[in-house]
Amino acid sequence: MELTNLDWGIIVAFFSLTLGIGIWVSRRAGKSSQEFFLSGRSMPWWLLGMSMVATTFSTDTPNLVTDLVRQNGVSGNWVWWAFLITGMLTVFVYARLWRRSGLTTDIEFYAIRYGGEPARFLRGLRAVFLGLFFNVLAMAGVCLAAIKIGEVMMGWDAYQTIGLAAFVTVLFSTLGGFRGVVYTDFILFFLAMAGSIGAAFVAVNHPTVGGLDALMDHPVVQDKISFFPDFSDPAAYVPILIIPLAIQWWSSWYPGSEPGGGGYVAQRMLAAKDETHALRATFFFNIAHYALRPWPWILVALASLVVFPDMDSIQAAFPNVSESKLGNDLGYPAMLTFLPQGLMGLVIASLVAAFMSTISTHLNWGASYLVHDLYRQFIHPKATEKEMVNIGRITTTILMLCSAWAALNLNNSVQIFQYMLMFGAGTGLLFILRWFWWRINAWSEIAAMFSSGIFSILLESKSLGLYPASWPTYWKFPLIVLITTAVWVIVTILTPAEKPEVLQDFVKKIRPGGPGWLRIRTQIPPEELPQKDWNVPMGILATVLGIGLVYSALFTTGYWIYGEYTLAASLTGVTLGFAVGLGSIWKKVGLLD
Repeated sequence: MELTNLDWGIIVAFFSLTLGIGIWVSRRAGKSSQEFFLSGRSMPWWLLGMSMVATTFSTDTPNLVTDLVRQNGVSGNWVWWAFLITGMLTVFVYARLWRRSGLTTDIEFYAIRYGGEPARFLRGLRAVFLGLFFNVLAMAGVCLAAIKIGEVMMGWDAYQTIGLAAFVTVLFSTLGGFRGVVYTDFILFFLAMAGSIGAAFVAVNHPTVGGLDALMDHPVVQDKISFFPDFSDPAAYVPILIIPLAIQWWSSWYPGSEPGGGGYVAQRMLAAKDETHALRATFFFNIAHYALRPWPWILVALASLVVFPDMDSIQAAFPNVSESKLGNDLGYPAMLTFLPQGLMGLVIASLVAAFMSTISTHLNWGASYLVHDLYRQFIHPKATEKEMVNIGRITTTILMLCSAWAALNLNNSVQIFQYMLMFGAGTGLLFILRWFWWRINAWSEIAAMFSSGIFSILLESKSLGLYPASWPTYWKFPLIVLITTAVWVIVTILTPAEKPEVLQDFVKKIRPGGPGWLRIRTQIPPEELPQKDWNVPMGILATVLGIGLVYSALFTTGYWIYGEYTLAASLTGVTLGFAVGLGSIWKKVGLLD
């Protein structure tokens, strides 16, 4: 595929603008570690919300959605749609608590919630595990998608694609820090949306597809458009729908969808001006992430089934793609090769934007863990702010190199998604409850972390044969959740509680409220007790309404696209009903001042 001068002009203009922003904010970003990692806690909600959306608008996400749709139909997306539940809990319950903490990273939470050497050990361990290993795996998925797009659309080999992408992204990330990431994310959001919508329009109108109506009437597609799996087949509906909705959303840690908040979403909440801005930012993110963005990707995936019905057709069309990288996720970049001049440049620029947004966020977020929670705590406690920024920039480069290496040794985005879910299985409930139950301690988290990783490895090992071959593979995840949860609950009961002064200070600072802290509140002198701030019941009600609003909006859009206008009109009314219900309690949950 050859790019015209117009295409190259669009791409070069995008790179110039991005690097220009990085250079513009570089001096301010280098003033202190607070500026480099949190932009001085001065960000408004709309910038942070768009940054969250842009960050999760990565190059691997369209590939992942395409893989899911080609294999399991539209209903296959429930494996990530289910995370809306924890996302809305973060909005209406946890966003306020995170911003109130005043932390630099979410891992620093251990310093205020727990005490002693176990808390110190846990903080360092999580910094390495999440900031290095888990973070590199997440970035590897994005890099792998970039490699596949480069092979299909540009004819580049893996080293060419990763070399160029890594160089530009590292240069931008080390210059601008978090402020540069957020500022450029604002531009990247609109560019990525324009690119994905343009790609969907061209894919649907491909001559082989014949337009939207023809696409929906195609026999291959008709079997794929249902929102729900085949309920007559447990092998279809249990792993695709039941496990995600009943277990996965609360039990598994996944970047951007952490139960109780966390990761780069927490980083943005901590960077907000105040609690209200943190809440509004996460609310905007969840609406845009689940209700606004999926449909362009889904339409391209459905069209790819008509143009490239199987892997042989993809391989025949793109013989230069290495055999190790062949997979259903190639359906998305394969459809992009049909884009016309000008739009091709816009879409490539949008994919580059998606790559840079996600990778730059992960680099800055991971570096914040390794610098603030590892280097400063364990290696050089007296490090100056200038040294912290310099170490952050060095760490950023190392993380990029590690993720590029990992991407070269992986095959597809679903594989990475499943690895990350398995290694976080069973830890989510603890992250939800630790804010509201005084008895959870540092040993609880240490036990959950080790048991999740160890049992994931043991049950995944075919040579050990611990997981019975006669059992369906989809029960493996719930089994790990059950074992991990049992382990950390038992450890919690058998180990001593945190010291009273640690728990009392946490209550004074965070004001969590609720029956789970009643025992600790009675130990605090009345004059030192914070004001009553137990708004979780109202937050849960808002969560239910928010979930109904987003899911109904998602399905409404789908049915309008499918041409089922009566059902679409009815669901439009349902969506408005949820919006009115949520609007009636907005002020009470903090969306309005």
